[in-house]
Amino acid sequence: MKVFRYLAATLVMVWALGFLWFTVALPQPAGDEKTDAVIVATGGAGRIDQGLAVLDQGLAPRMLVTGVDPEVRPEEFAAQFEVPQDQMDCCITLGFTAVDTRGNATEAAAWVEQEQVASVRLVTTDWHMRRASAEVARALPENVRIVRDAVPSAPSLTSLFLEYHKLIASFIAGLFGY
Repeated sequence: MKVFRYLAATLVMVWALGFLWFTVALPQPAGDEKTDAVIVATGGAGRIDQGLAVLDQGLAPRMLVTGVDPEVRPEEFAAQFEVPQDQMDCCITLGFTAVDTRGNATEAAAWVEQEQVASVRLVTTDWHMRRASAEVARALPENVRIVRDAVPSAPSLTSLFLEYHKLIASFIAGLFGY
């Protein structure tokens, strides 16, 4: 019984320290490193704006927005984010198949292969970055370099708690090849 209590106490301590690390050391925005493309996972404020800023600054020549609602038309997207039509035509792909983070990774991997991209800048919210980048890294070929570009946010404790557990579940699923 003592061994069980020791093991349980150790697991609780590891969980608590992991959660503390997760909440205190959120990923940060990337610097001025150039990549072949930017991938934006929808779902949080500032993500698409950051992706467009990357394009405008010349840090990447093209962008995939993954997880776009199938009802959104490209012209609606362009109007909402004030994207010129020539930029939509040349540089922005809207992905409509993903409904979750794993789907974002699958959609991104197919696009990266089609576009023959060797490096990507992944844009998502700071609290979502660890899990999103792990899922994308699992889906992409090993030779594709990923630059993590986190959008700063002010997440609630509830959001952090849920995302931490999703990260743990994702890690465990990755260990078993899921």
